[in-house]
Amino acid sequence: MSLTKRGSTWWIVFTTPGGERVRCSAATSDKTQAQELHDELKAESWRVAKLGVKPRHTWEEAAYKWLMETTHKATHRQDVRQVAWIQKYFEGKYLDELTRDMIAQVGELKFRGTSPATANRLLAVIRTIMRRAALDWEWIDKPPVIKQYREPKRRVRYLTPIQANILIRELPEHLADMVRFSLVTGLRRANVTKMEWSQVDIARRVAWIHGDQAKAGKPIHVTLNATAVEVLSKQVGKHPIRVFTYKGKPVTQVNTKAWYRALERAGIENFRWHDLRHTWASWLTQQGVPLNVIQEMGAWESAEMVRRYAHLAPEQFARHAQVLDNLLNDTNLTQPEEEKVFGQANPLICGAVERSRTSDLLITNQLLYQLSYNSPRKNG
Repeated sequence: MSLTKRGSTWWIVFTTPGGERVRCSAATSDKTQAQELHDELKAESWRVAKLGVKPRHTWEEAAYKWLMETTHKATHRQDVRQVAWIQKYFEGKYLDELTRDMIAQVGELKFRGTSPATANRLLAVIRTIMRRAALDWEWIDKPPVIKQYREPKRRVRYLTPIQANILIRELPEHLADMVRFSLVTGLRRANVTKMEWSQVDIARRVAWIHGDQAKAGKPIHVTLNATAVEVLSKQVGKHPIRVFTYKGKPVTQVNTKAWYRALERAGIENFRWHDLRHTWASWLTQQGVPLNVIQEMGAWESAEMVRRYAHLAPEQFARHAQVLDNLLNDTNLTQPEEEKVFGQANPLICGAVERSRTSDLLITNQLLYQLSYNSPRKNG
């Protein structure tokens, strides 16, 4: 029988021309609607088997398949929440029905209640699934073009050393230690709170973050300076596994009332825990550490993420710019006599302040004439 009823819902059962048995819910209690869906599915299976037509797939199929293939991602839980939010708009729709305009409307709904960055993360999930469906699974011919919102560039928020010391004095001891450690290692919050003694070698002054704990998925080597070693030494013996604890238990949350009250007492506004990492990178940049070294130390995957700190090192750029200034000045002081043409200093060598294209052309023509006049002539 092609239709069966379980409770109040009709179910579809049939066998495709290729011998595959199909059994799925019609998601309706109306037998007429269930029969229409049955006929449509059966006709489609015939076109696929006999005519070679590419089978149509729904958004639910694609989203489920993608989530199953990406369980290894650190952001898998966030991806599940994003797909759940999208589901109410794309439920039951085939992938080839999801047009650019339809996706843009869903993005606009998200944008109205949140921010451009949040809306873009949602659109990025849709784009990834559609691209996977087109390029990897070949479920659709090509993915729709999805335009994202322009995000305002956020300024880098960091503390001065004076502000940092004031904040540390206002914090309870366990948070103060974690702040000091973060400021001298640049580690992300989760890498600090979840750090275990098996990841630390105080004698060799090194620590490491495993690849599955790092945001970029790659292991991070951490060089421990004197301050970091001092902080870690204070934690020895407090817990057999975790490094940072409070009253004998591992610290799992740092954005507590104590953190916000310390910020208020220190007079620091618009500052997040993650900004400690920005502070670390900013201080290194201001002290002349090259950006490529900071990128390696901070385990940033792209150089673009580190370039936001470049403007904090004007003195370093000034030193590099001065190289050309010195080069030109040295040339002026040591200009030999043979570099003068027709009794005048060559503007191309001296770097004359005022020089026109006409004067350059005149000098060039004169020089070429002199060279041709003095060159040996062949007898006709």
